[in-house]
Amino acid sequence: MEANVRNNVKGFRRSKEDKKVLRKQIKASHTLLKHEGISTASQPTKSLVVANGGLGNGVSREELSAALKEMGELETLIMHPHKPYAFVTYRSEESAGKAHDHLNGQKLQCEETSVTLYLSYVDSVTCEEEAPVPLPEGLVLVEDFVSPEEETLLLAAIDWSSSNDDITAPRALKHRRVKHYGFEFRYDNNNVDKDKPLPAGIPQECLPVLERCVKNKHIDIIPDQLTVNQYESGQGIPPHVDTHSAFEDTIMSLSLGAQTVMEFRHPDGRLAAVVLPGRSLLVMKAESRYLWTHGITPRKFDIVPACDPQSPAHTTPDHGTHSNLTLSKRGTRTSFTFRKIRHEPCRCAFPSACDSQGAPSAPSDSPPSPPSLPRCHDDAARLEEEYVHRVYDAIASHFSSTRHSPWPRVCHFLSSLPPGAVLADVGCGNGKYLGVNPEVIAVGCDRSSALVQICAERGFQAFVSDALYVPLRTASCDACISIAVIHHFSTQERRLAAVRELVRLLKPGGRALIYVWAFEQEYNKQRSKYLRDQNKEHPESNSPTENTSEDSQQPYGKSSIHTSRHLRENCTPVDNLQDVSKVTDGKLSVHTNRTAFNTQDLLVPWHLKEGKRRGEEESGEGGKKDKRKEKSKKILGNSTARQDCNPDPSSGFDSNTVSGLDSSDATHSPDSKPGPRCGTAQTSSSTLKSESESSPAPVFHRYYHVFQQGELEQLCGQVAGVKVQSSYHDQGNWCVILEKD
Repeated sequence: MEANVRNNVKGFRRSKEDKKVLRKQIKASHTLLKHEGISTASQPTKSLVVANGGLGNGVSREELSAALKEMGELETLIMHPHKPYAFVTYRSEESAGKAHDHLNGQKLQCEETSVTLYLSYVDSVTCEEEAPVPLPEGLVLVEDFVSPEEETLLLAAIDWSSSNDDITAPRALKHRRVKHYGFEFRYDNNNVDKDKPLPAGIPQECLPVLERCVKNKHIDIIPDQLTVNQYESGQGIPPHVDTHSAFEDTIMSLSLGAQTVMEFRHPDGRLAAVVLPGRSLLVMKAESRYLWTHGITPRKFDIVPACDPQSPAHTTPDHGTHSNLTLSKRGTRTSFTFRKIRHEPCRCAFPSACDSQGAPSAPSDSPPSPPSLPRCHDDAARLEEEYVHRVYDAIASHFSSTRHSPWPRVCHFLSSLPPGAVLADVGCGNGKYLGVNPEVIAVGCDRSSALVQICAERGFQAFVSDALYVPLRTASCDACISIAVIHHFSTQERRLAAVRELVRLLKPGGRALIYVWAFEQEYNKQRSKYLRDQNKEHPESNSPTENTSEDSQQPYGKSSIHTSRHLRENCTPVDNLQDVSKVTDGKLSVHTNRTAFNTQDLLVPWHLKEGKRRGEEESGEGGKKDKRKEKSKKILGNSTARQDCNPDPSSGFDSNTVSGLDSSDATHSPDSKPGPRCGTAQTSSSTLKSESESSPAPVFHRYYHVFQQGELEQLCGQVAGVKVQSSYHDQGNWCVILEKD
């Protein structure tokens, strides 16, 4: 292949700089072949692969196209989402040769970065088009709904300089500014006080817009509640669903100022990204309002369809059309979210996602009714969305601050990988393991966008993905790790599917390391550190709401133990797993931290410490709690002050989100993965608890299936084409190393 690359260079360049460029070009071609399966051609062609010229490098279509067009007329320019390369085809081979000779090793200055381009010939360019995900049912986007003049009038109606809490209940949140009109959305209980309207009703400037909404049949009645959010570039809002019991069916969001991309996610994992242009109106009804979460990933650039003056603007980023994608820089965006207060219980067609139907009436100071074990795929997806994904998004910053020390045996596995090996950390959490072996090509993914953002801030390569559907090529990885992830799947079928997905990613001969939390926290007459630390906590900490969450602050620990005798009595052989999996009345129980497990399926509390509350606000764009990110330094600074709540043994945690365990964590639970919506002790199980500064620290509940001895090996044994190389117990976790045939 090196000979092919050298043939791409006309004549041998003798200068020192030319030789350096040639070496870099050869290296780039090697990388493309090894990691992307892209082979370069030995002879000149009309098509070139442009290394470092991709959307993933922060290069926009317009910037790259301008440089390429200087060499000749382009036929196609294909830029794949998040990839560090692009493909260009010229009208003539002569133009391609000119680009190859003049642009190799040249710096391209982009808006916020500069990259060095390396070009190689390719025989052909193929682009596998992916079928775009249709918009959620009930979702409508109306572009140019207001005029530029109306936009100016509406923005001027919001006085951000005023701080009168009694009139508009303003909030300066971590990721945005907020004002409420008509009724205040309370972030401490994810609802509204329907008997206490605000003095400031919806501004008069909004009335012509709302009357037009009624006339156009977007709504039947004028809304009585407005939440105004202002986002700067790089800010966003975590995925959420507006509280069912608080608002009627239709919710409308008017986007003013800069455009952005809002992501809608179904409980089954489907994702629809919708471009919201300035002055557009988004109408959410039915399924899109009640079932799909919506959120805005915090970033400074979005991948969107390139504008074509000859064609209508795209409303969704169709990532299947890679020939027409570019980067869009975010600016200041202000959203007006209009809603109608609900005065009767919600009777929507989605009872499993409805707080009115799923959490029967109970006094507000009573703990919420726990969820039931799933009976079908949809139930499982909803349970995990509520009690895994949303929880970790909400606690991401606090959680990350407790996951800093890699576990020794995980590090040993990573250090054994040869230089240049490709590693996928599926459920990477805050990226704790991505930098352990700098000689490997490591990439991570996690379901929590908030944790992936932390990875990016630390300089790691990571992306948002479900562990059941990882968007990497089959047989592309030399190794995979899944640390504290699979125990968050709520059915045997989904846990098996997660193992199969890991095996799919492996090359023949590749290895995977899997950690799951163990039912047996005492093994070979030794108690895990998680259990050993139980006496360090105050006696009152033993209640589900007062005790520390095992992976909340304890490195690995998720399980707790009452006594060693209790543990042995509850330890049953694999053949009798069902015996300990039973849940009273089909309901999941809330585990008491630092005590022995008495069931395999349970909810584990996470106490969000003061000063580290990540999700303390509810979005105006939706009514679930907005998760706020706190600086890990701040969190660590408070960790010793409240050890009674969330003991944090000296060595950090494993990164729950999927990633890892801490080498010396006090609790030894491998999981630390963000989860679906969490409930707090004071709120319904279907809502995230967010706090204001004066409210008590919220408690989130995460779903776990703790594995009995032999269960993990039995699960992996059902996957064809792989063998269990070794298995062991590591500080309260069951672990296996798999090898692909």
